[in-house]
Amino acid sequence: MLAESLTALAAAGGGAVVAAMATDAWQVTRDGVVQLFRGREGVAARLEEDAALVEGAEDPDGVRQALLPAWVVRLGALLAEHPECKEELSALIGAAPQTQWTQSITGHGQSRVYGAQNGNVIIHEASEPRPEA
Repeated sequence: MLAESLTALAAAGGGAVVAAMATDAWQVTRDGVVQLFRGREGVAARLEEDAALVEGAEDPDGVRQALLPAWVVRLGALLAEHPECKEELSALIGAAPQTQWTQSITGHGQSRVYGAQNGNVIIHEASEPRPEA
């Protein structure tokens, strides 16, 4: 059984891997994961296939969430077999760029203001009562 700290590290690593897919950080992250697995056959191909799924998806974040458990398992298995890789995985996680979004929306008077980041805006309004004639 994997130590709790290594399980947490595998989860964070899996999150970093799938978060980088189909982003500007992908190539650096991909290369780091391939090196982490010491060029183990099939890892590079799996990374490319998964990144292509994310890139071509209508809902990339949904695909990332679906891929996350498999990468957590893969990284956990690697750490179980090679616990000495934990520093390298930690460095890879630390090097993964963290996305930070800022949104500023200003409304004046009786205007309506809506905003969304990576999601949908769904508005339900009660219909205005019609004046009686």
